[in-house]
Amino acid sequence: MSPFQLTRTLPEDATDADLRADVLQGLTSMPKELPPKWFYDARGSELFEEITRLPEYYPTRAEREILIARAPRIAAETGARTLIELGSGSSEKTRHLIDALLPALDTYVPVDVSASALTGAAEALLAERPGLRIHALIADFTRGLELPAAPGPRLVAFLGGTIGNLLPPERRAFLTSVRAVLSPGDALLLGTDLVKDEATLVAAYDDAAGVTAAFNKNVLSVIARELGADVNPADFDHVARWDREHEWIEMRLRARHALTVKIPELDLAAPFAAGEEMRTEVSAKFRQEGVRAELADAELELTHWWTDREGRFALSLSKAR
Repeated sequence: MSPFQLTRTLPEDATDADLRADVLQGLTSMPKELPPKWFYDARGSELFEEITRLPEYYPTRAEREILIARAPRIAAETGARTLIELGSGSSEKTRHLIDALLPALDTYVPVDVSASALTGAAEALLAERPGLRIHALIADFTRGLELPAAPGPRLVAFLGGTIGNLLPPERRAFLTSVRAVLSPGDALLLGTDLVKDEATLVAAYDDAAGVTAAFNKNVLSVIARELGADVNPADFDHVARWDREHEWIEMRLRARHALTVKIPELDLAAPFAAGEEMRTEVSAKFRQEGVRAELADAELELTHWWTDREGRFALSLSKAR
């Protein structure tokens, strides 16, 4: 069997159809909004990688610190022979986990919507770990999970605090879908950014160099290129705001003056008043008791909770009940 297999479960035209549907719904809603997944074209992915290296953006460093320190314990606790990573991207942080699981690890299953990202990550991993088998899935994990046959126990990893981009009903549906593919004894490793002081949180999403602002505005470039939208990113300002009630950061784009975004392909003309804001991302922050409760609702039992030295970020391990 080849050490690398690539399977597509996401239809070829799904991304285009989803973009059209999300833009049409989002720009006709009140208030307007667009899902954060549309940040990530090639340019957006480059910008996000730059964000992870900024001094203000602590989550990537904090999570890596935990993974390096705790990967051997995670391997011992799970005994995983299959590692499934949702939203795997470059698989860069996951290398620490893979190395801790080897040689018992039989198969790594990265799941991402980008075929190029999956192929590039697999080539890099296999160059250094020739005994590893990789079965990559081109899939959207928010649509449900269809996993390949692979030996257990299985460990599903959802890192980076990405679960915070889901609203509470979406998180409930997601965790339920994860539990549905787990057998008793399988586990979920979940990365969650933690509630902390407002200044630290806002700075992480509104850096002094303006990289996050460019990342936020990139969604406008995506809809201009893909849908022919008549929109200029320079007409919008980046906004990052802490919502104390919901304990999440909201990223928004604020119109600098009255304008209309025209998308003939969708037969759409979306007016913006001066100062009107469009939400582009929610990034929820968590507390241990809240994570435990959400996992329990999905019939997952939190068994381990690890944070970085400064208590900014957490990795939790939960088992299927």
